[in-house]
Amino acid sequence: MKNVKLSKLWDSLHSSYWFIPTLMAVGSMILAIVMLTIDRTGNTPNWRWIYTGGADGARSVLSSVAGSMVSVVATAFSITIVALQLASSNFGPRLLRNFMQDTGNQIVLGTFIATFIYCLLVLRTIHGEGEGYSLFVPQLSVTVGTGLAIASIGVLIYFIHHASTIIQASHVITQVSGDLDKALDRLFPGKIGEGKANNSRQVGEIPANFDSEASPIKATGEGYLQAIDDDELMKIARQYNVLVRLTTRPGKFIVKGSDLAMVFPEKQVNQSLKQQINDAFILGKERTEYQDVEFPIDQLVEIALRAISPAINDPFTAIRCIDRLSAGLSRLAQRDFPSPYRYDDEQNLRVIVE
Repeated sequence: MKNVKLSKLWDSLHSSYWFIPTLMAVGSMILAIVMLTIDRTGNTPNWRWIYTGGADGARSVLSSVAGSMVSVVATAFSITIVALQLASSNFGPRLLRNFMQDTGNQIVLGTFIATFIYCLLVLRTIHGEGEGYSLFVPQLSVTVGTGLAIASIGVLIYFIHHASTIIQASHVITQVSGDLDKALDRLFPGKIGEGKANNSRQVGEIPANFDSEASPIKATGEGYLQAIDDDELMKIARQYNVLVRLTTRPGKFIVKGSDLAMVFPEKQVNQSLKQQINDAFILGKERTEYQDVEFPIDQLVEIALRAISPAINDPFTAIRCIDRLSAGLSRLAQRDFPSPYRYDDEQNLRVIVE
């Protein structure tokens, strides 16, 4: 797997409610600067739909748009929080991450915030006659602000529909099932280095004194093991000419000081090697499906168990989960499980995975 750390960084950003709205807010600032620059050059096109009113009218339009955006943002945040609360109570707290990753909600919030910021930036540049400044009414900028307000109305309509859709059990189950399918396609088969065509000598290539003379690598951090940087681990094993056997896998909770791997021979182990191996293990506050195929399976099981609990008593939702689980497990049964023995380009055994 390539660029594991970059993929995990993107996954973390994608799971936050601030990243996309921040990008859209910065984009609105750039748009405001560009539009105001065009207005100041006097190259505004003479189109019929361009704003042609005075300074007071421009202020009124932009003030109305900016004020309405504040109210809409507050409403959108309230609806989002209610949706998250419903998801947590009905489907389990581990499903909140799926809602946090919803790009539609992030774009909706970003659109409202970007429109508000754009109107504020343009509003401060409008000057009428007798105000101590030269007359300046950015007609094109005001027109773009009006266009953003119209677009925001369309986004609001989409948001109302989207917010009522994403909390439906069928949508949630389908989304989790999609995560399971993606994890299966990504992880099976998985490779670290290149495997030999003839695997009859694999066990014999492990040193007989490996268990007694291998040095354990202790974890310096604590949290759920979200991913292992396969390429980096192979690079480390080749650099130090060692054999590494992992003692854990993604999805497990790592306690500080517990064993991450065993390295042979012990004489090659130093502080730098220990730190590099620790850096190849990516820890986080919660499990993810990136390298943990069990996680979406556990999510479907949790939804099903909550559905048949006496408090909810919804057997049809449980049946849907069973249907999706059967489809996912059937796909998994047809996949070739990768060998635990991983080889470098020179066909030397370097890593043994769990």
